[in-house]
Amino acid sequence: MKKNLYIQFETSFFDKIINKKRIEMIDLIKKNIKISKIKDLLDIGTTEDLSAGSSNIFCKMLDKIKIHKSISNQKIQNKRFKSCIKKSITSKFSKETVNTFKSDLVVSSATIEHVGSFKNQITKVANMISLSREYVVISTPNRFYPIELHTKLPLLHWLPKTFFRKILLFLNMKYFADEKNMNLLSKSDLKKILNIFSQKIDYKIYNIYFLGFVSNFLVICKIKKN
Repeated sequence: MKKNLYIQFETSFFDKIINKKRIEMIDLIKKNIKISKIKDLLDIGTTEDLSAGSSNIFCKMLDKIKIHKSISNQKIQNKRFKSCIKKSITSKFSKETVNTFKSDLVVSSATIEHVGSFKNQITKVANMISLSREYVVISTPNRFYPIELHTKLPLLHWLPKTFFRKILLFLNMKYFADEKNMNLLSKSDLKKILNIFSQKIDYKIYNIYFLGFVSNFLVICKIKKN
């Protein structure tokens, strides 16, 4: 079976690094959210490909939360999830779907950079907020880490995005050259998105470091009560 495109370029070495960084993020989540008070968790962008140890690790490590749900563009058959729907997080959600999947904690691990345009990324966050009762958690790579973690190319991703995509095409990395498959975010980009929802959430962005540089961001949002 062909590996999921999000991780097909991963090696065991890189997966170990990713796994370690995601465990670090989970520790931050546990420090900032009282997990014992969380009734249900909704995972956004769940993968059915479990060949990488880091796959769905937020769900695996937050296993004390009794009810897990999934919204993914893949068909998820993992029995961990009580409720699943195959649907893009940038789609429109009916009131019925929102009511079914609304959860205390909504998490998205390394997915926002794969939903396409900046407008789509805003829609994704808007939908996650609408699906949450208490918290939204988002992780994503830092665009300005010296090595681009999907392609493993150094520094070239610091160029304007149109130039970087042309280079990826030249290197026959067509999948990652397409904005709908990879659109990296800086901390400034993240803040622009999150600040749109300042009336609905309070948030904090945590820096995750690797080899002395910020490799990833973890965002923890608290839903404001009306």
